[in-house]
Formats: sequence, structure tokens, C-alpha cells
Amino acid sequence: MIRVFLADDHPLVREGLHRIIQDDPGLEVVGEAPDGLSLLKALESVAVDVLLLDISMPGPGFLELMNRLRTSHPDVKILVVSMYPETHYAERALQAGARGYLSKRQSVEELSQALRRVFVGGGYVSGQPAPVPTDRSLDRPDGSRIRELSAREFQVLILLAEGKGITEIAGELCLSPKTVSTYRLRVLQKLGMETNADLVRVAIDQQLII
Repeated sequence: MIRVFLADDHPLVREGLHRIIQDDPGLEVVGEAPDGLSLLKALESVAVDVLLLDISMPGPGFLELMNRLRTSHPDVKILVVSMYPETHYAERALQAGARGYLSKRQSVEELSQALRRVFVGGGYVSGQPAPVPTDRSLDRPDGSRIRELSAREFQVLILLAEGKGITEIAGELCLSPKTVSTYRLRVLQKLGMETNADLVRVAIDQQLII
């Protein structure tokens, strides 16, 4: 049996995933959490093979949560699930340490396939198996300016595009407002833009926010 832990802040989503997984004779749900802090605490007392992790939950930001998971629970394999399309997000999730990325638009059969591939140590991105990335993948040349952003810059871009202010972002990421302002400036410079409104437009165009 593959022991699966569900982490999603929407009760209906968790309930749906729970039923789907429990109906599969090779899978079992061993726990659930609605936010990042509850997840970290729960993993201290339950054995987990694969963590099914929503990319956006209350608590530590995604990158910070991934860092904590890799440090505290390095043996737990992570399959990220999200409403966002694979473009940009899948690569970021894999670089952060996830083994796979699955859009919530995919089928029940694909969820089962992804869980099994991740469990055996493989990589998976919606629709196809994927190689497990290494740190060297960060240096892969790409024409997209967004891919030139560092992981933290990308995170600040998303939060700004969602309409959050500097102080709010600073609190969420446990950074100083001055540091967040510096990241904002770097993002604007790298993308060749001038205002937050420009960032919102590119985020929408690139399907980074819905």
C-alpha cells in the first residue's frame, strides 16, 4: 500500500481526493491537513510515502514550506497539485524539490498513475512522465524572461500580481519590507516593466494567476 497524505485548504477538494484514493486498492490516505503548519506538525507522527500538496495554502509560502519539508522529511516524496497550468509552475515546483506536478484538471486515472510513478522515485508532470530535475536545470537557457527570475523573485511576482502589498508580502514570506521592495525592483527590471499593473498583465497573459 502506498501511504498518501493530503494537504489542501479546501475541504471539498480534500474529501474528493480522499474518496478517489481510498477507492484505489493500492493506495490509502493516512492523514489530511488544511494548511502548511498543520501539515508539518502532522508529519511528525505519521508515516507517509507520498504527500499530495496543493501549491497555495495558508501558512508558510510554498518555497518556505518545501524547504522545511526537504529538511524535516526528506524521505517523503511530493506530488504538487494545483489549479494553475503546468507552464512555469511545474518547473518551479520540481526545482523546489517536488517529484511531480499535476493539474487539478486531470483525470482520476492520471492521479493514480502520477502517485505511483512518484512513489517509485520517478518524476511526473501532467500528461507525461518527467525526469527528476537537478539544480543544474536552473541554468537551462530559455527565451522566457519569467524563467530568468529566481525562485524568490518568482514568488514575489505572484503575490504582487494577486494584489498584495509590500508589507503583507513581507509578513507572509518572513522578510523585511525593504527586502521585498528590492525583490520587486529586480522583477520589474528583469521583465522590463515599470508598475505593478504591468506585472498583473504579464501574470494573466502567462496564466500565472487565475
